[in-house]
Amino acid sequence: MTQLHDLTALEQAAAVRAGETGPVELVEHALRRIEALDGGLGAFLTVTPDRALAAARRAEHRRARGGELPPLLGVPTAIKDLNNTAGVRTTFGSALFADNVAAVDDAVVTKLAAAGTISVGKTNTPEFGFPCYTDNALAGPARCPWDRARLAGGSSGGAAVAVAAGMLPVAQGSDGGGSIRIPASINGLYGIKPSRGRVSNAPLGGDVTGLGTNGPIARTVRDAAALLDAMAGPVLGDATWAPPLPPGETFLGAADRPVGRLRIGRHLESPMPDAVLDPDVQAALDDATTLLTGLGHEVEDVPGGLLGPDVLAAFERAWTLSGTLLPVPPERAHELRPLTRELRSRGLALSAQAAMEALTALRLFSRRFLHATRRFDVLVAPVTTMTPRPLGWFDADGDGAADFERQKRYAAFTAVFNVTGQPAVSVPLHWTPEGLPVGTMLVGRPADEATLVALSAQLEAARPWAHRHPPGWA
Repeated sequence: MTQLHDLTALEQAAAVRAGETGPVELVEHALRRIEALDGGLGAFLTVTPDRALAAARRAEHRRARGGELPPLLGVPTAIKDLNNTAGVRTTFGSALFADNVAAVDDAVVTKLAAAGTISVGKTNTPEFGFPCYTDNALAGPARCPWDRARLAGGSSGGAAVAVAAGMLPVAQGSDGGGSIRIPASINGLYGIKPSRGRVSNAPLGGDVTGLGTNGPIARTVRDAAALLDAMAGPVLGDATWAPPLPPGETFLGAADRPVGRLRIGRHLESPMPDAVLDPDVQAALDDATTLLTGLGHEVEDVPGGLLGPDVLAAFERAWTLSGTLLPVPPERAHELRPLTRELRSRGLALSAQAAMEALTALRLFSRRFLHATRRFDVLVAPVTTMTPRPLGWFDADGDGAADFERQKRYAAFTAVFNVTGQPAVSVPLHWTPEGLPVGTMLVGRPADEATLVALSAQLEAARPWAHRHPPGWA
């Protein structure tokens, strides 16, 4: 028997428009799922049932009035707790902000509400989003629902867990070095890191490094594309703008577009010189290559020599710069987690010259990389070098520097495309013999999410994955 959480976001929206269900019923169902499941998974930092039900009742009234309705009216979702939500506790995953209530909405929050979605709360994220796994002093770890002894990835780990476990059909995440793609891979989901400038970081999101962006996490390509349509578009004052789609086109429409025969480059080079793929990850990449070739695409290896140690060093410096902007009173800095303290101290130690040299080096590298790979329509690469890590694998010793080194080896491929600003997705094509998902990354030309969506939809049709559910789904 089909239950409400079996429906995709688009199916839920269609059911609302048809009068087969209502926003209140959908939100109540989501809240019951969260209450039943989240204690063992750690998907949420804050749940807002009263606020969500009030929004659902307003959506009911809007539907009853008739007229043109927003595309995702009544669909439950949630906001990552790195994003400000006016009137709601927003902790940034830090105990220092346990009682912080945001005064404004981030632009992405406003856009998702305008599309008709209803947020039921704030999803779990690590302290200030620095790690590629999700754990903090407020809610503990976000656990992979396929194996609760393993971490769900980060920094959008809570969002991915909520979708993978069927608490929500879709959720918003953000990605500054792999933070959508990594948890999507670990949890068997489809996630999109949009192009730089596709989704606004207004009003408070910094554009100093240009690395981070908001994006969707979903169980299907079409749901993710619809959520990207809702999020996309600049806000006055943004530092960068991705060119809009041609008039009348949408990312959802791209999911139904024939993709044609593509030239696809296998990108196997990492800034980490000692990065080695686990056999299960190598098998996933080889499997994806075989599938792409079987669908008629031309696949060849991207020549090496594009990445060097200077790229990694520049990225590390740029990454630590974000720590210098944290609104942390100096007398409370000792309360930060070891990784945050380590990265913040590195950033504060940088001179202005060193910071500018790092940012300049990344811009020059980006230009060289894009020119060197311009003959490929899409790149294919691993998301992580290893299968999902056990709880405590990164930080059990309490050494922030060692934690960072482990993360660099684990997430050795994703950050390159935050530097270049290219769109990238994680596609859930492979499961290990033990039943763990392993995603594959596809990377598009600058501002060409549409081709990635079309190719992803072709892969989804060839090897469907949305029917796969972790234990406890029913």
